[in-house]
Amino acid sequence: MDGTADETLSGTAPATPPLAAKRRARLRTTALVLAAQLAVLGAFIGFWEYMTAWNSQAAFMFGSPSAIANFLVQMARDGSLFRDTYVTGMETLLGFAVGNIIGTLIGLSLWYSRFVSRVVEPFVIAIGSIPIIALAPIIIIWFGTGLTSKIAMSTLSVVIVALVTSYKGAVGVDPDQINLMRTLGASKFQIFRKLVVPASLTDIFAGLKLTVGFALIGAIVGEFMSSSEGLGHAIFKAGSLYIIPKVFAALVATIALALVLTFLVGKVERLLMPWRRLA
Repeated sequence: MDGTADETLSGTAPATPPLAAKRRARLRTTALVLAAQLAVLGAFIGFWEYMTAWNSQAAFMFGSPSAIANFLVQMARDGSLFRDTYVTGMETLLGFAVGNIIGTLIGLSLWYSRFVSRVVEPFVIAIGSIPIIALAPIIIIWFGTGLTSKIAMSTLSVVIVALVTSYKGAVGVDPDQINLMRTLGASKFQIFRKLVVPASLTDIFAGLKLTVGFALIGAIVGEFMSSSEGLGHAIFKAGSLYIIPKVFAALVATIALALVLTFLVGKVERLLMPWRRLA
């Protein structure tokens, strides 16, 4: 009879696999963090409701959680909540995708030539320093007031961040690993494809998570400038009528949309980088 059977018969359970123990510890930590977050959120909402219930001026200025919930229900019933969320979500996704594809490709390609990267660096900084809202009138003149202008605003909000993060990941690759591949006869393209790109994925996905919010901001700003639907339009219209609880209701939907998109980016990251699950 082998050692495992002897341990079982003697009442001694086999040792817990380290990986399973690590997963259980991670689940316990996640549950504690989630419980703490819900407690903080619940306390904040309770305090907010209490303060606005006893102060009419505060209720007008900040709304109340109950009034915000009522507007969310009302907007869901008339369909405007889902319609506006869909429109803004589509603009955000398209701008997010286009901006990250362009920015990541340019950022990674700059690894090929440090001379070119030094030449374009001040131009990248100059473009990145322009407030996106300052470009809105020009974007409307160029692309009109339809969907294309919102996608362009979202793309411009994303592309520089994606370029910088991907370039940072590319130039941060260990030089010893690059030299090792060169001594083994690898071409520059092989080094780029098999070493630089995989090693840059951590920075690229960090940039993707960051640019979700930037893409959403660009879409919202575009809707502020000219639109007849979308969460930005709902916020602007409610704000112009001083319906503060409805403004916050649209903001809640915007936050929920951002959280869903960030969650999806995290899922893609775990799919393309399975080794990160074990970290």
